[in-house]
This record gives sequence, C-alpha cells and structure tokens, in this order.
Amino acid sequence: MDFILVIILGALWGSFANVCIYRLPQDKGVVSGRSYCPKCKKKIVWYDNIPLISYFLLGGKCRKCKKKISFQYALVEFISILSFLCIYYLYGITLTTVLLMILNLSFIIIFFIDLKHFIIPNVLTFSMMALGFIKSFDPNLNSIFPNYINSLIGGLLGYGIIWSIIFFYKQIRKKEGMGLGDAKLFAVIGFWFGWYAIPFVIFLSSSIALIIVIPDLLKKSKKLSSQIPFGPYIIIATIIFFIFKDNFLSILM
Repeated sequence: MDFILVIILGALWGSFANVCIYRLPQDKGVVSGRSYCPKCKKKIVWYDNIPLISYFLLGGKCRKCKKKISFQYALVEFISILSFLCIYYLYGITLTTVLLMILNLSFIIIFFIDLKHFIIPNVLTFSMMALGFIKSFDPNLNSIFPNYINSLIGGLLGYGIIWSIIFFYKQIRKKEGMGLGDAKLFAVIGFWFGWYAIPFVIFLSSSIALIIVIPDLLKKSKKLSSQIPFGPYIIIATIIFFIFKDNFLSILM
C-alpha cells in the first residue's frame, strides 16, 4: 500500500516537474493557471492530464489538435516515479526521504531545462542552497549529510572553484566558458553533500561530458568551443557520487 502511495506521489510531482520545465524558461508562474497544449494552446481537461496514463491512452497526441505531444512528458513522470520509489525503498518514511525527494525533483527539472535551453533557473539553485545548508544543522541527518561546517565549506568551495574557472577562462580566451548557473549548481552539491563531494563531481561530470561529446568531435559536428549543457552531467555525476560515496570517501581518506 505504501508503495502505491509513493507511485501516486511520484507521478503527481513528476507532472508538476513538467509544468516547471515548460514554464520556468518562459518566466511564467508554475502554481496558477491550468495546463494547456503547447501546440494549440487549448486547456487540457483533468481526465487528459492524468500522469503517464493519459499520455498513452491518447497515443501521445493532443485530443483537440491531434498534434504529437513530446515523449519527454511521460519520461519525466516515469523518472520521478522510479526515483521516488528508490528513495522510499532505501530510507522509508523519514526526513531524509523527504529531503532527497525534494532534491531529486529539483534535479529532474534542472536536467531537462538545461538540456534544452542551456540555463539553470536561480529559483531552483538558490532554494536548494538554502535547504541544503539549513538541513545540515540537524545532527540526526549527519550520517547521510554533512554537518553545517562541511556544508558551508562545500557550498563556498563548489561555487568558488567553478567561478574561478569561468573567470580565468574569460581572461585568457576573451569569451565565456561555463555559465554561472553551473557554479551555483556546484554550490548546491557542496551544501548538500559537503566539500569532499566537489572534486569527485567535477572529475566525474567532466569525464562523462567528454565521453558523450567525443563522437561529435570526431565527426566534426561539434567543436571544443561549442556550447554544451553541463548541468545534466553534473547531476548524473552527483547521483553516482551519492550511490558510491562510501567508496569515494575511503579513497579520499
């Protein structure tokens, strides 16, 4: 029964994530206003807006205009359900579960917005920085998360390192490299997982990005100076770090 409730919760928040992914880059409100088809702009009735189920019942098309609806909507909701289930399975009904679900949802939204628009909304990074630091004052969470000192150092280190890279790259190459959104996202990682997460996530995200981009470089469809969304690689690297953090920390220590 609990797992069914978690599935429903994941589906509903996944649907909300889709609203944020579509509206935040357009500076539109995400709380008020009914959902509507992005093609014909007609409002979507409630029975056509049931997470995952409505998408497949409608064959991935709008009931009104019959235009195709992006599979991303179903994918986001599926990822949200799956990740909520994994978090609940590992941590049960605890404050840690609630915190990880909030961070997870923010990561999903950032991942897809940055992938398409090359931006990371401040409203997400700033709120996650604040929450990441506030939760570090609870000693009951220190077995999973860092204490407030490590959290503060991690946030400052995460932002400082990436800001320094951006600054010196601009001085040398006379153009922008990474964006400040990436620096803020690294600050989020530092506040949530401590300063020791930063070197691993920097290395892992850079390695993953390089592996993904190498085929395009070989085909010459991209150049080293081409813009790439780095946020998704940071998020993937952070998830890998969190899963294997004990192994990583044993290497560091």
